[in-house]
Amino acid sequence: MKKTDSSKKPDITKLTTLMEKLRSPEGCPWDREQTMGSLTPFIIEEAYEVVSAIDSGDMEHIKEELGDLLFQVIFVSQLATEEGRFTLADVIEGSFEKMVHRHPHVFGESKADTPEAVLKQWAEIKKAEKKGKEKETGYLAGVPEVLPSLLRAHKISQKASKAGFDWKGVEEVLDKLDEETAEFKEAVRSKKAADMEEELGDMLFTMVNIGRFLQVNPEDALRKTIAKFITRFHHVERAVIQKGEDLSTTNMDEMERLWQEAKASEKKNGKTAS
Repeated sequence: MKKTDSSKKPDITKLTTLMEKLRSPEGCPWDREQTMGSLTPFIIEEAYEVVSAIDSGDMEHIKEELGDLLFQVIFVSQLATEEGRFTLADVIEGSFEKMVHRHPHVFGESKADTPEAVLKQWAEIKKAEKKGKEKETGYLAGVPEVLPSLLRAHKISQKASKAGFDWKGVEEVLDKLDEETAEFKEAVRSKKAADMEEELGDMLFTMVNIGRFLQVNPEDALRKTIAKFITRFHHVERAVIQKGEDLSTTNMDEMERLWQEAKASEKKNGKTAS
């Protein structure tokens, strides 16, 4: 592994100068056309690519994706600077002040000796900071609508729980899942699209709450399952191609055999197979 020089100070002006050039009349036509709104999907995509890189454990990949995400921060800050709203320096200073304020157990007189105490303190400080700033005043206000649905459901159920609106234990939620599953099956039998959509949503939301009780983030769980599915499917695909056959003409029994082969290989290599 290449040794890193932690004493080297980052020169963020390289990126800000580059961004100014790209936005200039002599710069890039595409970059000049962008707005904060048009950059939103790219910001979300880059954030997910950082998460994917972290999951892979590939440090070079993580470094690259962090750079891409940082560039989006530079881009949006440049747009705001051009509009006279704020600058990148304002963003950095604001983040610095917020983090100092939210860590009084490090920079102040407060005490928080456990991660749980830190999180509780963080939530109280954050609530006080946002008091009077919310566009909506309901208890569940403040959870961004742009979040992926599973993650948003998780955060909303967490907030509702803190207000006392919750089951007593995971067994009650599991019973609720049985109830919702039965209702979903009935909706499927009815063949009514609207009912099936509603009951599937209810079932998914209940499963999110099961994850919350078990301290399993549903977004992380599903992302890892998707990655596992892709890995196993690629194993099936490669095996079929090596035999000179095509996936579309391979029977399901053979694909299932290859799928189980992939699972067995994961187990042998120390990975969880399910």
